[in-house]
Amino acid sequence: MRGDRPTGERHVPVLRDRCVSLIGGAVEAAETAGRRAVIVDATLGMGGHSEAMLERFPQAHLVAIDRDTEALDLAAERLAPFQDRTDLVHAVYDELPEVLADLGIPGADGVLFDLGVSSLQLDERERGFAYSYDAPLDMRMDTSRGITAADVVNTYSSEDLLRIIRTWGEEKFAGRIASSITRARDTAPLSTTAQLVEVIRSVVPASASRTGGHPAKRTFQALRIEVNEELSVLERAIPAAIDAVRTGGRVVAMSYHSLEDRIVKSAFTAGTRSSAPVGFPVELEEHKAYLRSLTRGTEAPTSTEIEENPRAASAKLRAVERIKAGPVDGTTT
Repeated sequence: MRGDRPTGERHVPVLRDRCVSLIGGAVEAAETAGRRAVIVDATLGMGGHSEAMLERFPQAHLVAIDRDTEALDLAAERLAPFQDRTDLVHAVYDELPEVLADLGIPGADGVLFDLGVSSLQLDERERGFAYSYDAPLDMRMDTSRGITAADVVNTYSSEDLLRIIRTWGEEKFAGRIASSITRARDTAPLSTTAQLVEVIRSVVPASASRTGGHPAKRTFQALRIEVNEELSVLERAIPAAIDAVRTGGRVVAMSYHSLEDRIVKSAFTAGTRSSAPVGFPVELEEHKAYLRSLTRGTEAPTSTEIEENPRAASAKLRAVERIKAGPVDGTTT
């Protein structure tokens, strides 16, 4: 869950100062090399991180991507003072290589990911992301295309519902919930969040709520991930971002649940280790690590940040730096 939170007309980005500091190292590397730094905010949201980076790095150019057209419109207002050095693009973050190519930009110096659902999406009831109030079962981050959560719950087989609720939601009552959904839709299609919540409540023991939170929390997460193909997109996006940054460039990623963090960790770890076979007498150049970790494990928001913005509580930050030439430098990893 991305942690931008309303504060008057502004939003407070999760780990803003730390993210800006990490990206700053890549900006410095670009300027040392005599280049104007290019920063990609792959998950623009309300534009809080982008605004902070544009203020901190007055010579840098920003490419900001979001699949949510409403977020793009609102962020455009926020970033209007910097419009001469920003490009706002309607796209999904795994399309980063195509976005840069379309803009005629050969490579990036820093890429930032703030993953998951944003507060804008959670707080707008008609989007159907939240289980706390009634709304149409939608959950699309890009409302111009794709299937809705209603399509999933009303057309997927019981086996497929079980699979996504168990896998994407890590829900131990997935079997009961999938069966309850299929029974309910035989009577009438499920079209609202309140209907789905009631179906879930009917089969999840009350005792589970006392320790695991709202009984619909994990199922809603699973449906959101399925509707937006979040994990498959992320599996493509992180390697694409690594390939897109120049030597000295950095990729910073904040995740909000274990499935996201696992994908980020896997891609980052693969680049920070030698690929030479065990026992190989000489480490060839092509086997050498091409990334350097900038965080020890994951970093989390401070207690002060969490107090100001409770939605930031589950954030986990990882960051790496490219230390070996890659595709945009004219060589391969």
